[in-house]
Amino acid sequence: WTRVDTTMAAEEASCDVGMYGLAVMGQNFALNMASKGFKVAVCNRSEGKVHVTVDRAKAEGDLPLAGYTDPASFVAAIKKPRRVMMLVMAGKPVDDTIALLAEHMEEGDVLIDGGNEWFVNSQRRAKELEPKGIMFMGMGVSGGEEGARNGPSLMPGGPRAAFDLMEPIITKCAAQVDDGACTTYCGPIGAGNYVKMVHNGIEYGDMQLIAEVYDLLKLAGGLDNQELADTFAEWNRGELQSYLVEITSHIMAKKDEENKSGYVVDSVLDKTGMKGTGRWTVQEAAERSVPCSTITAALDMRYLSARKDERVAASTVLSGPTEFPSVDKGQLLEDARNALYAAKICSYAQGMELIKAASNEFEWNVNLGECARIWKGGCIIRAAFLDRIKAAYVKNPGLANLLVDPDFATELNQRQLSWRRIVTLCFACGIPCPALSASLSYLDTYRRGSLPANLTQAQRDYFGGHSYKRTDKEGDFHTAWTDAHHDIGDLGERTKGNI
Repeated sequence: WTRVDTTMAAEEASCDVGMYGLAVMGQNFALNMASKGFKVAVCNRSEGKVHVTVDRAKAEGDLPLAGYTDPASFVAAIKKPRRVMMLVMAGKPVDDTIALLAEHMEEGDVLIDGGNEWFVNSQRRAKELEPKGIMFMGMGVSGGEEGARNGPSLMPGGPRAAFDLMEPIITKCAAQVDDGACTTYCGPIGAGNYVKMVHNGIEYGDMQLIAEVYDLLKLAGGLDNQELADTFAEWNRGELQSYLVEITSHIMAKKDEENKSGYVVDSVLDKTGMKGTGRWTVQEAAERSVPCSTITAALDMRYLSARKDERVAASTVLSGPTEFPSVDKGQLLEDARNALYAAKICSYAQGMELIKAASNEFEWNVNLGECARIWKGGCIIRAAFLDRIKAAYVKNPGLANLLVDPDFATELNQRQLSWRRIVTLCFACGIPCPALSASLSYLDTYRRGSLPANLTQAQRDYFGGHSYKRTDKEGDFHTAWTDAHHDIGDLGERTKGNI
C-alpha cells in the first residue's frame, strides 16, 4: 500500500482499476475490489478520505491499494485501457468529476458511474464522451455499505466492449449465489441505471407493505415488540424469506440504550427520508403508461410522513374508528403473512412491467429473468421467491405479467381471501394500508375482462368529443348525447395525440 502525491509516469502504471470518490460506498467497493486481488488506485476530492482508505486497506489484510491525491497521478497509475469507477453524489458532482478525470483519460478507456443516477443523464454523458473515445457506463450498485464491501448486486449498462473490460472485476466483486455472480450485462447505456431505479422502486413498495403489516399487527392485533420480532423472524424462515423481513425482526427486537425500558423503533421519528429514486420510478411509470400503484402508494406515504406537523394538527380535528373489531390472533397472523406475500408479488410484477416497457421502447433487450437472478444476493430486495420469478421468465420470456404465471396465479388465488380480510380489517380500524390495498386493486383490475372504463370514455366523448370505440363493430364513434351536441366531423382528428 502506498500514498503517491506526485505525478507518475505512464510506464509505471501498475493498478488494475481506479476508484474516485471515497465516501461510504466508494471506500467499501474499492476495498472489495482490492480484496479480490485487483490492485486499486483510489482518489478523492478531500485528501483525508484517501488516507483513511489506505489505512483501512493496510488494517484489513495489507490489501493491494494505492492512494493518490491528484487526478493526474491517479489516472496515470492505472494500466491501459484504463478502468475508472466513480462513486460521487448524483447530478452536478458527477459532471464535475467526469470533467476532472476525462482530461487525463484516452481513447479506449472506460469510465463507470456507480451512483444512483437518472438514466437520461447517463445517456447524455456517454454522448458527450464519444468524441474523445472514452466509453461510459452507468452501473447500479445495491447492498448498502455491507454489500459494497462484501458483495453487492451490480447492474451495469453501457457499450458491450466496456462491459467486457469490466466483467472480470465486477463478476468477482458481486455477491455470489447458487447460480452465479449477482451481475449481468443489463444493456446499452441507461439500462443499468434504469434497472437499479426500478429495483429501488420495488424496495419502496416492499418497505411500505412491511410497515403496514407491522402497524396492523401492533394496533389491531396487540402484538408487542418482542412478539413482532418473533413473528418476522418466523416469516423469514418461510416463503417470505428476504433481507427486509430479516432486518425488520432485528429492528423490532433492539432495546433502546437511551431508554432502558423501551425499544429503539418506538423512539424513531415517523418521517421517512428518500434520495429520489422512488420518485423517478413513479415518473417513469407515468411516462411509459405502466401502472405501478403499489410503488406509487409507497412514495405517497413518504410524502405524507414528511408532513408530521400537519398530521399532528389534523389528529386533533379529524376522527376515525374508536373501537377495533375483535380478532383471533392466530388467524390474523396467518392472514397477514398471506397478504404480505401476495402484495409483494404485485410490487415485483409492476416493477418488471416497467423495465419491460422501457426495454422495448429503447431496444435495450433487458433480460427480466436475469434481473430477478442478480437481485437474489447482495441487494436490499433480495428474497427467496426471486428464484421463482426468474423461473417464470425463463419458462416464458414473453410473459405478459408475472400475475398470470401459472405458479404465481395459483398462489394469488389461494391467498386472496386472507388478503381481503386484512385490507377490510385495516379499513374497519382506520389503519392506513395504501400499498396493501393498491396491490389488491391492481390484482382485481388486472383479472377483470371488463371495467367501468366504458363510462369514463363515454364521459370524455360527452364533454370533449373525444370519440370512443364500440364492442360490436370496428372504428371510432361519437354520439350526440343531447340536443346541444353537434356533428364534430372527422373523428380521426379527434384521436390524434392519444397516448
